Amino acid sequence: MSVLLSPTALAARLPVDAPGPPVRLLDVRWSLGEPDGRPAYRAGHIPGAVHVDLERELSGHGAPTEGRHPLPPIADLQESARRWGLRNGESVVVYDASGGLAAARAWWLLGHAGVTDVRILDGALDGWAAAGLPLAAGDEPAPPLGDIRLAYGHRPVIDIDEAGRFAADGTLLDARAAARYRGAEEPVDPRAGHIPGAGSAPASENLDADGRFRTRDELTARFAAAGVRDDRPVAVYCGSGVTAAHTVAALAVTGREAALFPGSWSAWSNHPDRPVATGDEPGPGTPPDATPQDAKNAPTGAIR
Repeated sequence: MSVLLSPTALAARLPVDAPGPPVRLLDVRWSLGEPDGRPAYRAGHIPGAVHVDLERELSGHGAPTEGRHPLPPIADLQESARRWGLRNGESVVVYDASGGLAAARAWWLLGHAGVTDVRILDGALDGWAAAGLPLAAGDEPAPPLGDIRLAYGHRPVIDIDEAGRFAADGTLLDARAAARYRGAEEPVDPRAGHIPGAGSAPASENLDADGRFRTRDELTARFAAAGVRDDRPVAVYCGSGVTAAHTVAALAVTGREAALFPGSWSAWSNHPDRPVATGDEPGPGTPPDATPQDAKNAPTGAIR
């Protein structure tokens, strides 16, 4: 599976009238602290890139039990993609300024919706600038309306019930920071901890010191240490389904297809009946007759 494109390889395919299939660039800058990426886009972006709003265009809006960034309705995503100028058969490259941690949402979502050639810019905007490549400021002219047709179903997905039992026969990875996995802190969601049986694999560790994806061999070793095995399926979640896509992409670099739990921890933690594990190791599972007092007294590393 082709996942990444280097800055120099992208530059060789620009502008869009260069030899080969046209390339559409999507600037997907977003973070929890700065969800609106448009000011950063206007300050400097790859020439020809279209700004994409992760909160409004790459996410739906539902009840808290659906998570903070549920998948958008396919009709809404198609309308947005056409507004970005996407056309059937064209290549798409997505980037951000955070090593692809936000742009991976667009990579995963468009692939799930049927875009066959979508890549993440390896090294992100910093890598582009470090290669001495140009930036543009302000807003780009609106591209001609695209004609792309989208339909979900092209990448594996698990729901909340499947996430709860996934570790019995597969490997469930938690892509959040280790402190959130352990339950030592929870700055956003209602409860702290992780889904019982999940292992910790922070998405930030998919990257090297320069913000590029680690090599295939390095990633293979990293995921093997996290419990990924050839004979077991893999699924990933994070806080709200955004950075989990980055780990799905990193697994794809190693040749492994992984499922995504879109609702992720933000959905799980909004269901009071769902068990929570804390500590450095996956919890042992939920006793069917556990009581609230049992949960209150549970030791670190157990269900609470």
